[in-house]
Amino acid sequence: MWLHQVQCHAEESCPVALSELCLAQVCLSLDSLCSTQPDGSLRLSWAPLLPQEMADQLLHKMAAQGTLNDRTVGIFRSCEQLRLRRACVRSSPLSAEAFRLALCPHRLQELDASGVPGGLTGAHILSGLASNPECRASLQKLTLSRLQFGWTSLEVEEEQVGFSSLQGLRTLNLANTDLTDPFLEDICTLPRLEVLDISSTPVTELSALLGCRLTLRSLTAHGLRQLDMSPARVISILSQLHALRHLDLSDDRFASGDEAVRLLLEGGSGILPALVSLDVSGRKKVTEGTVTAFVEGRRGLLFLGLLATGAGSCDVLSGKDNLKVTGEANEKQICESLRRYRERECFTREALVHLYQLTNDMYDQTRPDILKLVLGGMQNYSESLHVQLVASACVFNLTNQDMAVGMPHPLLSAVVHQVLEAMRSFPSHQQLQKNCLLVLCSDTILQDVPFDRFKAAKLVMNWLSGHVDRTLQRMAVAVISILVAKLSTEQTTQLGADIFVMKQLLGIVQQKAMAGVVDSTLKFALSALWNLTDETPTASRHFIQCQGLELYEEVLETYSSESSIQQKVLGLLNNIAEVEELQADMMQEDMLEHVVTLLQGPQVEVGVSYFAGGILAHLTSRQDAWTLDQGLRQTILEQLHAAILTWALPEREMVSYRSFRPFFSLLQTSQPAGVQLWAVWAMRLVCTQNGVQYCHMLQVEGAVELLKTLSFDLDTHSNVRGMAESILGMVERHQTTSNPLRTQTEKGHHGRS
Repeated sequence: MWLHQVQCHAEESCPVALSELCLAQVCLSLDSLCSTQPDGSLRLSWAPLLPQEMADQLLHKMAAQGTLNDRTVGIFRSCEQLRLRRACVRSSPLSAEAFRLALCPHRLQELDASGVPGGLTGAHILSGLASNPECRASLQKLTLSRLQFGWTSLEVEEEQVGFSSLQGLRTLNLANTDLTDPFLEDICTLPRLEVLDISSTPVTELSALLGCRLTLRSLTAHGLRQLDMSPARVISILSQLHALRHLDLSDDRFASGDEAVRLLLEGGSGILPALVSLDVSGRKKVTEGTVTAFVEGRRGLLFLGLLATGAGSCDVLSGKDNLKVTGEANEKQICESLRRYRERECFTREALVHLYQLTNDMYDQTRPDILKLVLGGMQNYSESLHVQLVASACVFNLTNQDMAVGMPHPLLSAVVHQVLEAMRSFPSHQQLQKNCLLVLCSDTILQDVPFDRFKAAKLVMNWLSGHVDRTLQRMAVAVISILVAKLSTEQTTQLGADIFVMKQLLGIVQQKAMAGVVDSTLKFALSALWNLTDETPTASRHFIQCQGLELYEEVLETYSSESSIQQKVLGLLNNIAEVEELQADMMQEDMLEHVVTLLQGPQVEVGVSYFAGGILAHLTSRQDAWTLDQGLRQTILEQLHAAILTWALPEREMVSYRSFRPFFSLLQTSQPAGVQLWAVWAMRLVCTQNGVQYCHMLQVEGAVELLKTLSFDLDTHSNVRGMAESILGMVERHQTTSNPLRTQTEKGHHGRS
């Protein structure tokens, strides 16, 4: 059976390939799949003969996930099972010895060792590769950018080892290395060299390039600032590279000008006639006139780099459908810049600045293609404040308002992850934090997109502690309120364990209450506190310790006519009342009498009455813990029972529960009828509004058995029994609906037998 990979129209919407998932799992499970060798390296305990491409992918995945190091690279010493051809160890901390033992025995065709830390130098890599005769002939592509070479160590048995020992090389990337003129001469003796990148190296002389004038098809010489040659001499050398089709003479320092570039552009088609690609981005002496002359003289031109030259608006460029241009004149040029300059920070930042200006006007367009380019810039330069600052502003423009609705969720998830990384990396930069907060303040992102909400809540809380801007405070509190509601019980407990969080939110409530204002910031803060204390005794204890109870009593009095405020306040107090060890703190007669007044009345909404009833039900449920007058307890129970019978089920959803377990103690047969009645009314409420979720929860958590016990007990009050049987009927109907194949005789009976 053949398996064919389906090409998705929208890459971000595709499910992850099974092979990717398997490789990721292998990376996470290396310790259990391997044995440890005497030198500390790992060796697979058992491994099939993997397809060669799969071995390459495994190495690449380990490097990408950051799990490749001296210890784990040891699995590739098994050349029989894991045969490498295209090896990537980019940015992985490897020593010279680990590299030599694990990678050099393979018959490599390609190697990417760019940016490798840990003491591995270019000299070590060359020495190791040259030690394998097969590799000398087979290696065709070598990338060593951002490495130090340690040239003095390039000697083995008194014979100097250079690039010329790798006779099969066709592509060599040495950008941002300490390449020197003598070794450039050595490189240019390679008989098959076609692609060479010597960008940002200290070479001073290009005459050595004449050694490969018949084979060199692509030369990248970006930012050669130590070049010691006259412009005419540079052009003379370049013009003799007869096979050259791609030339990059750009400079991201935005130099004041370059005479050699001007001579090239004005030199006519006689210079480098086969050229189809030229990059002069960042060169200030490039004019529209020279660009026009150059383009008109080369009909086969496919690419022209003009970013930060000011020459991208040439009329001659608009009519060239096959010509790709980097620049800032229009969206097409800006996007091409972001694609081409992924490894050039300054150009990436320049393109993002122009993209930000462009996206200011994108109010009604969903552009996942552009957002993906911005994400790439953020990922490539996660430690660059300048890139993160302008990129986060672009992200906001591209996801603002309804623009996020049509974006693929995997793409948004990756974007939010990068935004949170930016917040973590630059906690003191106010504008960046503001940009990231604006991105997060999106209903689509907060409600629908998967991301680490716990991490986000902590980051936003940390930001909130040092800022008082009212608009941003409102957004931050809104974000926190929604995030906390989405956390698991374990995450909420962990967040609530930090008393700093409680102090911050209570401080906002106090600030608003003192001013007597009713605004969204106050409501969001109250909602956040409500969710933070839901089934989290530690957070509830912190609430008491931070004088939250006294503050909430004041809020109840201050906002006596604001049902939305009262409901949130009583909802939190309901959470506190569920914690047995904190019930003693709530035994305050004045407060309880105030809560009783909210049980019913023409001016009291059922949502307020419901949570007032919950507080009273929990506090009166433990007679031995009641420290006030017993007559007051009996009065409260009677009034609670009578009030519940007057409540009408609200049409809109009023409350949601993570679990019914806090109700279990209230459903015991020994409880007063008023306490039981509040619990079954609450269960009936949520089951009526969302039967699929809550009827299932009743069954899974064992609440159905408690309801049956109440129904069968002869001492159960008729009001309680009626509601209990009503709920059991809902559960029965839910079971029948979810499993229509059940026969009539299989249906259970919940009534009395």
